[in-house]
Amino acid sequence: MKQKDIALIIVIAVVSGVVSFFLSNKIFVTPSNRQQQVEKVDPISAEFQAPSQKYFNQQSINPSQTVQVGGGNQSPFAGNQ
Repeated sequence: MKQKDIALIIVIAVVSGVVSFFLSNKIFVTPSNRQQQVEKVDPISAEFQAPSQKYFNQQSINPSQTVQVGGGNQSPFAGNQ
């Protein structure tokens, strides 16, 4: 190799190193830029508000009652006997 070739390789390496340094600063996020704002969450309390009396009252249907469908026909394929 000639001395000019070695000098050219060194110059190209230095220039590419400087360019890659500035490009990496623009592409990759620095730790100071990693901060992100988040919403504040309200604390959970042990207090519970009563449900609406429109839906939960003494006249409402009780969904936990057992429901019997039909008149108790034990043999559905026997027909009307």
